[in-house]
Amino acid sequence: MEGTVIGLLIPLLGTMLGSAFVFFMKKDMPLLLQKTLLGFASGVMVAASVWSLLIPAMEMCEADGKWAVLPAAIDFCLGMAFLLFVDYVTPHLHIDSDTPEGPRSHLSRTAMLSLAVTIHNLPEGMAVGVVLAGALQGGIGISAAAALAMSLGIAIQNIPEGAIISMPMRAAGNSRLRSFVIGSLSGVVEPIGGILVILLASAMMPVLPYLLAFAAGAMFYVVIEELIPEASEGSHSNLSTVGFAVGFVLMMVLDVVMG
Repeated sequence: MEGTVIGLLIPLLGTMLGSAFVFFMKKDMPLLLQKTLLGFASGVMVAASVWSLLIPAMEMCEADGKWAVLPAAIDFCLGMAFLLFVDYVTPHLHIDSDTPEGPRSHLSRTAMLSLAVTIHNLPEGMAVGVVLAGALQGGIGISAAAALAMSLGIAIQNIPEGAIISMPMRAAGNSRLRSFVIGSLSGVVEPIGGILVILLASAMMPVLPYLLAFAAGAMFYVVIEELIPEASEGSHSNLSTVGFAVGFVLMMVLDVVMG
């Protein structure tokens, strides 16, 4: 149980560490650094989706032969559809954008930025939770080390994510402490989402492969819809490509070595 709690909290600590950058940097994060960090976060999430989620989902269904891919394929699409729905019905505002998305609302800019980050972090919490649930069950190919690798990988990508959230808050006129708190709170949804998934998976063990693929689809949605476009637009997009490669390889190595 203690290991599960640690696994759930490690990603939140990554977000808090990144949010603390606001105490040491100027109001604006250098564009070169921002592009690199966005690419890095994208690489980590894609590698985690493949090695920690999709591949284990198919391995758990290998008794079905060539149809083992079917649950992963279906629920990957359902995960993307779920995030698309949440994105559509939630009023939110992306960083560096002045045009809100979703239904009309009278929420403040800060509130809508926070909702955008919540949408972003939800699939990461689900991913950590479902891998931890697999490790708790035992005998299904997901080790405690693999679950820890997943938590560490998400935490590493949460460091730049926390900085990318808190720095614009500071640039918008918020105090350093307020910017840090808002950036840190953006990661709270991750352990909450992880706990809910663990409870669901524990009660309905046969659905675990489906939950793994569902979380992978949700993570891919965030990467394709949000991270890659922000990393690629404007100048210095080549740095985001380098960051993606570094993040992908790092997460792949973590999963293989520790799994």
